[in-house]
Amino acid sequence: MISEKAIPPVCRVVEYKKFLYEQKKKEKELKAKQQKVVVKEIRFGPQTDDHDYDFKKRHARSFLEEGSKLKAYVFFKGRSIIFKDQGEILLLRLAQELEDVGKVEQLPKLEGKRMIMMMGPKK
Repeated sequence: MISEKAIPPVCRVVEYKKFLYEQKKKEKELKAKQQKVVVKEIRFGPQTDDHDYDFKKRHARSFLEEGSKLKAYVFFKGRSIIFKDQGEILLLRLAQELEDVGKVEQLPKLEGKRMIMMMGPKK
């Protein structure tokens, strides 16, 4: 169909294979224009030192500035799970220091042996 509202209706005869090819081509173009969401991860320990923290924070800042999402997590191994509060403080501190370039999408929550926080870039 070319025009549904015209009286009498106007249409065009098209070869079916050609029609399918055109459809596929349009879908491919739309798919190419879509923005792909990239998620970068940064891993901390519950007792990460200040120098390591600053180094990882710099990487996190660059990830957010390039438009990627950031998944920051604190990994508790062995008995270090008793430092849950330290891990949460670390992630909230990271969120506060990066609030100029990104916004928190998911607050820190414990999933098994990991405490995960998601951040997205600011537009």
